[in-house]
Amino acid sequence: MFELLKTDPGSHARLGRLTTTRGAINTPVFMPVGTQASVKALDPRELREMGTQILLGNTYHLSIRPGLEIIQAAGGLHRFMGWHEPILTDSGGFQVFSLAKIRKIRAHGVEFRSHLDGSPLFLGPKEAMEIQRLLGSDIAMVFDECPPHNAPPKEQKLAVDRTIRWARECREQPRLEGQAVFGIVQGGADPALREHCARELVALDFDGYAIGGVSVGEPEPEMMKAVEYAEPCLPADKPRYAMGLGTPAQLVELVARGVDMFDCVLPTRVARNGTAFTSRGTFAIKGGACKAEFRPIEDGCSCYACRHFTRAYIRHLLNVNEILGLRLVSIHNSHFYLQVMADIRTHLAAGTFGEFRREFIAHYVPTSRVLASRMVGAE
Repeated sequence: MFELLKTDPGSHARLGRLTTTRGAINTPVFMPVGTQASVKALDPRELREMGTQILLGNTYHLSIRPGLEIIQAAGGLHRFMGWHEPILTDSGGFQVFSLAKIRKIRAHGVEFRSHLDGSPLFLGPKEAMEIQRLLGSDIAMVFDECPPHNAPPKEQKLAVDRTIRWARECREQPRLEGQAVFGIVQGGADPALREHCARELVALDFDGYAIGGVSVGEPEPEMMKAVEYAEPCLPADKPRYAMGLGTPAQLVELVARGVDMFDCVLPTRVARNGTAFTSRGTFAIKGGACKAEFRPIEDGCSCYACRHFTRAYIRHLLNVNEILGLRLVSIHNSHFYLQVMADIRTHLAAGTFGEFRREFIAHYVPTSRVLASRMVGAE
């Protein structure tokens, strides 16, 4: 159940609460990515301490390794990974895009060749929903087709048609008691296709709606437009989820466009390359400029890394390949993303989101194109 608590008079931003069988989620919310039943370099205790409300897992990857038999024997995905709060599972539809070289699209699903050993795996609406039911996720995503952003109009139309047809099939599948199911809007940069897909999915009355086919290599203005095309067609009393997004500035702007839920691999992915997020943009800790900087990654940050260690120490760890270095940057980056969302919720509640948005965007230096391209793909 989703409760809309407050709206921002100057934008489409919303403050809400999504209730699941494992607790309530305050929105807007950022979901750290745990593709393989683990958020890279972080443990559940750390995630809880930094305010994580919900994690994301992946149907395709978990069904291949460790496999459903192991997860079921462990008592489900929550017990297997020691995370007892809500989990959202992607259906595997993104892998239709990201693993295009080892899959073939058929009428009723997709034939994959395992990226590990080449063994066959078929995923369709029935299979994807069954796997998510057996995993025991709190929110399951319908199986969809995510085409490249530059796919020809004919291919985009075919992908939308399949997405709608597969969504109907997913709607008919059995689900775990209390498990929510979200539809996924496709349509690329075509406003008519986005609207058509959204309206068809809304007619099926899902528990929430995702905007897919973003963060697949398209320019940022096109990404924003895709969300703007879909948002007016989505019901106000259901949560809205922009899949695979984004940089901190993008999150702020997408909240202003009416999005409630986000996930992205960037916080931990760039941390492993020694890049840190701050309220003024990113910087490389491994660089020589930090060699004798005895201050935290960001002044005033309350994360464990910033409370206890300096840039100089973390730079040293990274440059001698100590695992603690990438863990500390991962802790900081993940905390930063979650704090941005907490600040957004605070300002929405206080009626000052417009001021927060203007100030954040004014000071935040946009992420480079190279860094933004690292959003694509599973962790």
